[in-house]
Amino acid sequence: MARTFYLIYGLFCYLLFLATYAWMAGFAGNFIVPVTLDGPATGPLWLAIVVNLALITLFGVQHSVMARPAFKRWWTRLIPEPIERSTYVLASCICLIALMLFWRPVGGVIWDVQSMLGRAVFWAMFAAGWLGVPGVSLLINHFDLFGLRQSWLAFKREGYRHLPFRTPLVYRFVRHPLYVAWFLAFWGTPTMTVTHLIFAVGLSVYILIAIPFEERNLIEHHGEAYKRYREQVPAMIPTPGRTAKPTDAIDLAAATTRA
Repeated sequence: MARTFYLIYGLFCYLLFLATYAWMAGFAGNFIVPVTLDGPATGPLWLAIVVNLALITLFGVQHSVMARPAFKRWWTRLIPEPIERSTYVLASCICLIALMLFWRPVGGVIWDVQSMLGRAVFWAMFAAGWLGVPGVSLLINHFDLFGLRQSWLAFKREGYRHLPFRTPLVYRFVRHPLYVAWFLAFWGTPTMTVTHLIFAVGLSVYILIAIPFEERNLIEHHGEAYKRYREQVPAMIPTPGRTAKPTDAIDLAAATTRA
């Protein structure tokens, strides 16, 4: 019975993520969904800024704290391990939904590209970002990242097995292509309003703060393999001459330790 519940729960959280992600793309791009990022100011500027930054902070704190190994060790005393990651995904979705529902537009325009070519370039950035996030995750650990693999293994009565450290395709050129995709998603707009700028800057700052903590955990988990990778490959901006060698994209599971 518990195994079936884990699978249903994991599938529900995964589908909720897909729905929330699609909603967020429409929210940021100002299309399809009824409530979008931009709009006329609805109250005092100071209050809108405080509320918006508080919503970004709420998401950032939840997303980072719940991902740390120390929190997981405590959390799994309460939440069964097979659904720990799914519960993390659920909490992230709730925070993102709250951000979209309670976001306050402030009006104002920073830039507004008028040329068809310029607008096409920005919309191409937008599309590359929002399609790139799931695309990049599929290269390494998509279903593990969103908890579905854990609940599936539990359903099959198989113990959790950590995935090997690999550097496929874009991971040979930058260590965090997922974050590169997020930056494109946040900043890819032909019309940058003050509201959108707060959104983009706030989430970009969160990513930059989160990277060192994430890399510290990756070093704890993968050891020397990740240290060598970090020395060879830049974080987010490709650099000529700094790439992971094809031989680095090997199964290093034997060298990993449980985070």
